Amino acid sequence: MSIDKSLKIRRGAVANRSVYTRAERLQKLLEQERWKEGDPPFGLPKVRVPKVTLKKKKKAKGPQKEEEESK
Repeated sequence: MSIDKSLKIRRGAVANRSVYTRAERLQKLLEQERWKEGDPPFGLPKVRVPKVTLKKKKKAKGPQKEEEESK
C-alpha cells in the first residue's frame, strides 16, 4: 500500500520547530552550565530556540530589463 501524495513531506516543506525536546533542552542547559548532572529533569528553565532565516537572493538584471529601464 502506498502513501497518499498529500501525506508525504516534501523536501523544502520542513517547518522550523519552536521548541526543543527534553533531551535537547538538557544538552543546551549543560552547555550553558545552567543544569548539572543529577538535577531533576522536571521544571527545567526555558531555552531559547534560534530562528533560522534564509536571505532571498537578489535577481540579476538581465539585458532585457536594462534596455527597458534606459528608455
